[in-house]
Amino acid sequence: MLVLLGFAMIAVFMVLIMTKKLTPVLALIIVPTIFGLFAGAGLGIGPMVMDSMKSMTSTAALLMFAIIYFGLMIDVGLFDPLVRFILRKLGNDPAKVVLGTAVLAAAVSLDGDGSTTFILTTAAMLPVYLRLKMSPVVLTCVAGLANGTMNILPWGGPTARAATALKLDVNDVFVPMIPSLIAGLVVVFVFSWLLGLQERNRLRALAPEIWGEGVEFDGGTGRGGSGKGGSGSTRAARKPGTGGGTGVAVLERTEVLVADSETDNDTAMADTALDPNRTTLRPKLFWFNLGLTVAVMVTLVANVIPLPFVFMVGSAIALLVNFPKVKEQGAQLIAHAPSIVAVVSMVMAAAVLTGVLNGTGMVKAMSEWLVQIIPSDMGPFMAVITGVLSIPMTFFMSNDAFYFGVLPVLSETAAHYGISAADMARASITGQPFHLQSPLVPAILLLVSLAKVELGDHHKKVLWRTAVISLVMLGVGVATGAIGIG
Repeated sequence: MLVLLGFAMIAVFMVLIMTKKLTPVLALIIVPTIFGLFAGAGLGIGPMVMDSMKSMTSTAALLMFAIIYFGLMIDVGLFDPLVRFILRKLGNDPAKVVLGTAVLAAAVSLDGDGSTTFILTTAAMLPVYLRLKMSPVVLTCVAGLANGTMNILPWGGPTARAATALKLDVNDVFVPMIPSLIAGLVVVFVFSWLLGLQERNRLRALAPEIWGEGVEFDGGTGRGGSGKGGSGSTRAARKPGTGGGTGVAVLERTEVLVADSETDNDTAMADTALDPNRTTLRPKLFWFNLGLTVAVMVTLVANVIPLPFVFMVGSAIALLVNFPKVKEQGAQLIAHAPSIVAVVSMVMAAAVLTGVLNGTGMVKAMSEWLVQIIPSDMGPFMAVITGVLSIPMTFFMSNDAFYFGVLPVLSETAAHYGISAADMARASITGQPFHLQSPLVPAILLLVSLAKVELGDHHKKVLWRTAVISLVMLGVGVATGAIGIG
């Protein structure tokens, strides 16, 4: 009976979320409560939930103050110089433009919010793509790759969900996966460079009279190969008898494109989170904010202080220094309240589902049933199997459904083969690059909407690449011992 109730509860929970009949928060509260009562929990369901909630308070605190901290850093302009530097150095070379897009998206993804990342990346880069006649699909592909890979950060959501569902410290899940994250980013940058080279070749084939072999793509000056008044083939294009007419046209075209891009950067970013005239900018405090952020990140990796406390102190210092007036501090907290409420309420509501699953014995009963049907020779590879399964499963269902509904069952099953819950949690987050491209993820719908790209076109270019990145991250996790084999 418990097995049937357990699987039925997970199925109902997933259906309600995927069909958008209920929000994740409501589904996490209502569905387990009803099934818990059917399982005979009675009045004991209250203590089950409260016991589960105690283990989730640190995760909720981490998410809350990480959102405040990185949201504040964006508001005060910490990432603005990076945006300007990228745009200044990219010039008219599509390969460098695409690689710069990946770097920017990865950097802004530190705030853990896909929507913010896509808004900033699109605002900064789409004008450049349009002026250089580059495909916006490449922009959405690269931004999706970078953000999906960075989504395993502890405050991004999936890692916190995995830790919450299995009652683990989020540091124990994330820190051993840092080599996998680095490997994933390397693959992202390689894919980005190759996509940029494809765009370079496409432009030359599409409009040889503009992007012909007679001009070298520039790295940021708009003046040819050397950036000092033009050199090589660009300089030769000015000489009579060497194709000068076409060469001059090419030179003028590229100079206009780059000049227009630099001139209109501020206009393109107006009324966005990168608005150069926003009142929250603190340019005089840039080096302080950068130093504080580096200190926070170093402390995070060193794992010497609990992560929630690191972000609590970091947020307090950042607010106090950047916004010394009490009214300004309150305004900043209110500005980021919607993101905080959405994430923290989900974590707290998850206590109902995990409390009922464990308190009623559903997880134990379901895992024992799975142990009976899984071939014994596959048991030791449960962590690897979970990593592979996370690629399609998190694409076709929400993270809430997978981490709170499926992962606990898989983890309990793996325990019978000597595989720890931490190994299972780490394996389960490797499918995130693929998950972020799902139409169930609002942020990806926002990205393709801002870039005016069809979701189908985006999927054709991005899905196989994200699958490769997920498998690379899984492989590196196994190779480094972060993901164990029983």
